[in-house]
Amino acid sequence: MPETLLSVQGLHSGYGEVQVLHGVSVEVNRGEIVALLGANGAGKSTLINTACRLVSGTSGTVRFDGRDVSRARPQDIVGAGLIQVPEGRRIFPNLTVLENLELGACRRATRQLKANLEWVLDTFPRLRERLGQRAGTMSGGEQQMLAIGRGLMGDPRLLILDEPSLGLSPLMVEEMFGLVRRLHKEGLSILLVEQNVALSLEIASRAYVLENGEVRFSGTPGTLLAAPELRAAYLGV
Repeated sequence: MPETLLSVQGLHSGYGEVQVLHGVSVEVNRGEIVALLGANGAGKSTLINTACRLVSGTSGTVRFDGRDVSRARPQDIVGAGLIQVPEGRRIFPNLTVLENLELGACRRATRQLKANLEWVLDTFPRLRERLGQRAGTMSGGEQQMLAIGRGLMGDPRLLILDEPSLGLSPLMVEEMFGLVRRLHKEGLSILLVEQNVALSLEIASRAYVLENGEVRFSGTPGTLLAAPELRAAYLGV
């Protein structure tokens, strides 16, 4: 029986009077890569930001590792090991690479900071070469590596990646998905929020498709790709 790590049930959320999510239910089991797919405006970022308490839901529940975190503080959710790498990287451009990485461990994993730093630098050798460089002077691909590395510094139990391939060259996109695959093989559970459907479905255990704030499909990539009407309606493939 799979062990549920993140359970979102009946979630309603939005911004002021604008309702974005309408009763969304999503689960991520331990050891999975789950792809969360959908067009711009479908509600993907609202879903993960509500799960991480960066946006307040109006109803529904969010449970992480069996604990109800629907009203928890964002910093406590990070402390529990639910860590998001946000869309657009959101690094601190005037801080060095090392300073950005160290900030990733400020709420969790401070005792193993040195060990985690070595792990991250082994995973991203280019970051090791640029530890003293200001983050804002790096290329887009290197900044994405830094954003993911900063997330890994917090020793996540579930890592949420929000559009990690956004704005990257085709070569860097392939490299980024290879990295996600490698992190999963090392035992990390991942919720992957992406618009690159083909590559996401290649590596995902299961997938959800959001449309207009509702789940229109959930199941295995094989099931999704085997249904022409689903491919055409929701994935454009």
